[in-house]
Amino acid sequence: MPLFFLLAAAAAPGAESRPVPPICLDGVVTGAIALIGPWKFQVGDDPRWASPSFDDSEWSTIRGDLPWGRQGFERYTGYGWYRIHLFASCAPENAQRFSLLVPQIHDVYEIFWNGNPVGGDGKMPPWPQWRVSQQPRVFAIEQGTSGLLAFRVWKAPLFSDDSGEQGGFDSAPVIGSPNSITAAKAVIDYDWLQSRQLRFGESLTFGLIALLSFLAWWRNRAQWLVLWMACYALTPVLAGILRDAHLAWPYSVAMGLLQPVHSLHDVSLWLLLLWLMRLNEDRAVFRVVISLSIISIVITSIDGILLSLAWNPAWLFPVQAGDAAITTVSTLIQILPVLLVSLAIYRRKHLKPASWIVAALAFSDGMFIAIQQALKQGQRFTGWTIGDQLERPFLLIDGNAVSAATLARALLLIAIVSAVYISYRDEQRHELLLENEFSSARELQRILIPENQHRTPGFDISSSYKPALQVGGDFFQLIPSVQDPNGSTLLLLGDVSGHGLKAALSVSYVIATLRILADLFADPGPLLTELNRRLCGQMDHGFVTCIAVRIDRLGECTMSSAGHPPPFLNWRSLEIPGALPLGLDPAAHYDQRTMHFSPGDHLALYTDGLLEARNKAGELYGFSRLQKLFAATPSASEAAEEAVRFGQDDDVTVVTLAYVGESKQADVKDEITPELAPQ
Repeated sequence: MPLFFLLAAAAAPGAESRPVPPICLDGVVTGAIALIGPWKFQVGDDPRWASPSFDDSEWSTIRGDLPWGRQGFERYTGYGWYRIHLFASCAPENAQRFSLLVPQIHDVYEIFWNGNPVGGDGKMPPWPQWRVSQQPRVFAIEQGTSGLLAFRVWKAPLFSDDSGEQGGFDSAPVIGSPNSITAAKAVIDYDWLQSRQLRFGESLTFGLIALLSFLAWWRNRAQWLVLWMACYALTPVLAGILRDAHLAWPYSVAMGLLQPVHSLHDVSLWLLLLWLMRLNEDRAVFRVVISLSIISIVITSIDGILLSLAWNPAWLFPVQAGDAAITTVSTLIQILPVLLVSLAIYRRKHLKPASWIVAALAFSDGMFIAIQQALKQGQRFTGWTIGDQLERPFLLIDGNAVSAATLARALLLIAIVSAVYISYRDEQRHELLLENEFSSARELQRILIPENQHRTPGFDISSSYKPALQVGGDFFQLIPSVQDPNGSTLLLLGDVSGHGLKAALSVSYVIATLRILADLFADPGPLLTELNRRLCGQMDHGFVTCIAVRIDRLGECTMSSAGHPPPFLNWRSLEIPGALPLGLDPAAHYDQRTMHFSPGDHLALYTDGLLEARNKAGELYGFSRLQKLFAATPSASEAAEEAVRFGQDDDVTVVTLAYVGESKQADVKDEITPELAPQ
C-alpha cells in the first residue's frame, strides 16, 4: 500500500495566540498526515482541557515538530497541554478508523480523543515514571468524522547540563489509516536500527574484548592489567543496554545505574594508565588513584540516586544543588588521566611506544571530556551551545552518526587493546622465563634433600619435605665421615629465611659451604661456629636456622643448634644450648650437647613450618599438639602430612631417626622420602 505524508499546515512562527483552523483528514484513507500543526499549547494542568468544548482560542500557537523549549518556553518543566482539531468531510456512516503514531515525547504523556483517554506512556505525578529510551507507539482512534486530539504532557525537572530546549514533542505525531501507520512505524524502527549499526558494532566489539580479557585474567589472576581492560571494555556495553537498547528502562533505574557505570569506565581507564605507565610502582600515586576511584564511584552512585528523586518538587532544589556539586567534582576528577600522563612524562618513564600512544590519546580524551562537561554546565543560563556542538556528528555513514567523541573512543580502544596485548605478551614471556628459572632451581634443590642416602648403621632414618612454594628454603643433608672408625654420620637440618627462588639459591650456597667445612670439623659446635662466620655478610640481611647432629653406630649423639626449634626425643623436647641463627653475628659461638641413644629411642627433627602450621580458625599447631604427635613416634611423612592437613603456611621438613642398636646394623635400611613435588 503506498504511504504518503501530507503536511497538515504551515507552522506558525513563535508562540503567538491566533485562531487555528481544523486539520482535514480526507487524505488519510490510504495514507497518513504528519500533524505539524499549528497546535494550541498551554502550560499548566486542568482536566477540562481535554474536552472538545473548551475554548482554547487564547492559548499559544506552536509547531508540533519542535520541542516547546525552542518555541518560546525555554527551561519550562512541568505540565503542558497540546490541542488540535481534526475533521473529515465524509458522511458519518462512512467514517473510518484511524491510528496515531506518537514519536518520542519528553517525558510522560496521556492522549485524549474528544475528551476520552486513548493511551499514553509512563506515569504522571505524584509518582511519575518515564523511560530513558522512549519508543514510538501506535494508538487506535475511534471512528468519527471530526474531533479534538489533546496531549497532556509532563516534563521532568532540568539538571545542571540540560539545555532547557527540550519538552513535549520532539517530532510531529502522525495520523492515518491503520495499515499506513503500521508501515510508518516499521520505517521508523528500520531507520532506528540502521542508524544504530555503528553503535551496535562498537558494543559488540567492546563486549568481545571484555569477554576475552576476563577469560585471560581468570587464567592468570595476577594479570591486573587484563582485568582493568575487561572492565574498561564492559562498561560501554552496560551503558548501551541501559540507555540505547530500547528496553523501556524506567528513567530512575537506568540513570541510577548509568552514573556508577560511567564512573567504572573512567576508573578502569585510570588503572590502565597506572599500570601501562608503571606508576603503580609508586605507592603514593597508587593510593591517590585508588582513593579518587572510590570517591568517583561513591559520588556518582549518589548522583544516580539524586537523579531518581528529581521529580519531587519538594526535593528539587536540594537535588539540583547536589547534582551541580557532584558534577563539578566529577568534572575536576576527569582530568586525572591528564595528570597521570604528565607525571609519567615528568618522571621520564621508559615506556613502550604503544603505552605512549595510549597516554597521548587518554590525555586528549580526558581534556575533551573535561572541557565538554564544563561547557555544558549551566548552559540553559549561559546560552553556550559549544558543549552540544562538540557532541554533534561531523560525518554520517549510511545514517550512522560519527562524532569526535566516537572517533576518539575508537582510537583509544584500539590503542589500549594493542598496549595491553603487548604488555600481556611480554608478561607471559617473562613468566615463561621465570618458570624456566624455577625449573633450574628445582633441579638445584634436588641436592637439598638427598635421594640416595648413605647407609647409617644402627639407625632407621626417614625424611619428608613439603614446600610452601615451588622451591623453598628448607634443607637436609647426611654427610658420612670417612675417618671415624665408628662410622659416624653428620646430619644437618636447616631453614633459610624467605621463600622461593632467592631462598633456594641461598640454600645452595649454605650447603656448598657445609660440605667443605664437614671435612674440616668433625663436631657440630665448631662446624656451626665456622659456618656462621662465613655466612655473615653473605645472606643479604637474611639468616639461617640450623641443627647439626653427629650420630654413630654405638648410639652416641652430639648435637648443636643455631636458633633452630628443639628436637623431640620420644615424647619430650630436648634442651640444647640456645644461640643466634647463622649469619647475624660473626662472633657468635655455638655449644654442643652429647647424649647416648638406647635401642628403640626415636628422635624427631623439624623446621618451624610444622610448629607454625595454622588452621582456618587462625590457631597455630603449637608445642602441645607437637608433643602429642611425636609421642606416637610417627614417620617423617606422617608428621609432615599432619601439618598439611592442619593448614600449611611455610615449608615443612621433618627428619626422624630410630635407633635400632648396633647388633641389628646388618638389617638396617634407610627409608628416605624427600617428596619434592610442589604442594
